[in-house]
Amino acid sequence: MDIMLNNPKETEGIAKIIGSVAAPGDTIILSGDLGAGKTTMTKGIAVGLGIDQMIKSPTYTIIREYQQGRLPLYHMDVYRIEHGADDLGLDEYFEGDGLSVVEWGKLLGEFLPTDYLDITITKDSEDMEKRIVSFQAIGTQAERFLERIHKKMEDHV
Repeated sequence: MDIMLNNPKETEGIAKIIGSVAAPGDTIILSGDLGAGKTTMTKGIAVGLGIDQMIKSPTYTIIREYQQGRLPLYHMDVYRIEHGADDLGLDEYFEGDGLSVVEWGKLLGEFLPTDYLDITITKDSEDMEKRIVSFQAIGTQAERFLERIHKKMEDHV
């Protein structure tokens, strides 16, 4: 499923929907070039979860936990991890009671979870404000997650 978003406000809107339908143990792998909107997406997801705390990119801390919403949010940025992903205990987050959002998650390679929603944000080549957001479910839990997102989006149209 691909969606064209015209500006950061629309990115945040779809992200709120994603957060509002997330279930414990859901995992999102967020991909996109620098400046594509991965952290903007995560901020909107947090709002959808009911988290009103400021969301910061975990580029140097690797993992930030936010516990104030209806589900915990585990926000990860693995861009700077070259080795030792297996030492981070990411499975505990992926199989935990919250929503895991992993920026640059494809860099985990063999340590990627087996079930996740792959969201790729691409800048539009003609209009730098616009983004194309692609969703792909990998695994049955991710398929159910994507179905909930799609249904909620239809309800808002």
